[in-house]
Formats: sequence, C-alpha cells, structure tokens
Amino acid sequence: MYKCSLFFRLCLLPSLVFSQKIFTTDYPSQSDLKVFVVNYESQSDLKVFKVDYQSQSKGNEGLWYFVKYSSQSDKQIYFVDYPSQSDLKIFFVKYKSQSGWRNNSKKHLLY
Repeated sequence: MYKCSLFFRLCLLPSLVFSQKIFTTDYPSQSDLKVFVVNYESQSDLKVFKVDYQSQSKGNEGLWYFVKYSSQSDKQIYFVDYPSQSDLKIFFVKYKSQSGWRNNSKKHLLY
C-alpha cells in the first residue's frame, strides 16, 4: 500500500496539480468550464498569461498552454459571449509575472 501511495504522489499528483493545459471546445456541452474574457483586470477572477511551451504551464496561477487536441488537455473550456454565462472571468495579461488569481474562491475550478 505504501508503494502505491508513493507512486501516486511521485507520478500522478504532479500532473494533476502542476499543469494548466487548456483546450478550447466548440460547444459549451463539451467543456469543463465556461469562460468569459473581460476588458479590465479589475473585473477578472483570474489573470491569464499564454505561455509558448507546455513546460512553462505550471501551477494553478494562470499560466495557460493551449493544446491542439482535447486528449492533451487538463481542462476543456468554452468561451461564452456574456459574463452571466460564465463560471470564470479571465483577463489576458502581457507579462508572465502579472498572472494570478484575483478571486481565490474560484481557484478550485482549475484543479
């Protein structure tokens, strides 16, 4: 039992906690999460920075890597047209250091 627990912690847990690989779906019913992009940082729950490489998408701190196929993703999202339709409001930032949560009560949505 100890070996199984150790295996889970060393192999499986990092892939669950430390990745933010995102796939954009075509339909809301295919998504795990409905997202709305706000115009101002102050309106957001999460400030997101799009990284260029999968290895840069670590932690649950708004560093997102967009994948080409749903099977490669940790979360599947759908971009909605209105804030009232969303589970999460995001704002895209220009710099990696600006990413992070503004509303910690929504943090569980990306675990």
